[in-house]
Amino acid sequence: MSNTPAEGVSSLVFSPVANYLFAGSWNKSVSCWEIASDGTAVAKAQMTHKEPVLCVAVSGDGKRVFSGSCDTTAKLWDLASNQSSVIGTHQAPIKEIAWVNDINQLVTGSWDKTIRYWDPRGSAEKPTANIQVSERVYCMDVRYPLQIVGTANRQIHIFDLRNPMKPYRSFESVLRYQTRCISTFLDKTGFAYGSIEGRCAISHVEEKDNGKNFAFKCHRIGDDVYAVNSISFHPKYGTFATCGSDGSWFFWDKDAKQRLKQYERNEQSITSSCFNYQGTIFAYAVSYDWSKGAEFYDPKKGSQIYMHAVSDPEVQPRKSN
Repeated sequence: MSNTPAEGVSSLVFSPVANYLFAGSWNKSVSCWEIASDGTAVAKAQMTHKEPVLCVAVSGDGKRVFSGSCDTTAKLWDLASNQSSVIGTHQAPIKEIAWVNDINQLVTGSWDKTIRYWDPRGSAEKPTANIQVSERVYCMDVRYPLQIVGTANRQIHIFDLRNPMKPYRSFESVLRYQTRCISTFLDKTGFAYGSIEGRCAISHVEEKDNGKNFAFKCHRIGDDVYAVNSISFHPKYGTFATCGSDGSWFFWDKDAKQRLKQYERNEQSITSSCFNYQGTIFAYAVSYDWSKGAEFYDPKKGSQIYMHAVSDPEVQPRKSN
């Protein structure tokens, strides 16, 4: 794609109502492209933060874009006017962000160990709610009323946004190392999460369903293990994609406990991914993920965002025998 940020892509998200793709980058920008039916992309607009952008979300009507940054601010970008403003603040970088259409609020998760809720009409200094969690927020996903948060101490916190002031349930991850990404099921009964050890876990909201939980290995090459950087559920079929630091991506059927398809490995890590609202396009970003530190960053390799045209046979659940 043209005008892909060279320093690396941290977050990808499609508009929920049109084929506009937004990317947050380590170069401090949020970029917007219009994606045509043939997969070609046209750069449309861009806004900036003072420090690297770690997360991006889009409002339900597709008219506003929200971003969280290492500069500790959350911004609202109005696409019609192309103006941006600070909507919320934390005391440390904002790692996760989500727009909740059902309650007309923005949710931010930070390395300051808090989750905050913001009314776009209110003050950027006064959240409507401020919730302390056990450690730094590393990953988060929201599908109202379900909100799942993974923190630095391998804790998973499940929130009911109808009563968000304390977790509905908390537990320690079954994965032995740092939680990297998390994504909720379409039916909101559970979620998938991945770690830096090249494993994913399938978990359910209610403890009575723990018998359905399981974990599996995915992003590994021989004895080498790689972080699972992104999990994305298909909006129609409920199957999902995982992307990793090994540069590979797969489609999975959690109910059949099977891999649906494996794709050609990329030279660099895949840092983020998402399906468009129709489930016909899968976008993924290939760039350096900084897991080995700044000394291994090679600016000559740059970064790219790729579009994969999704066919039904690739993502349809496997039939039961």
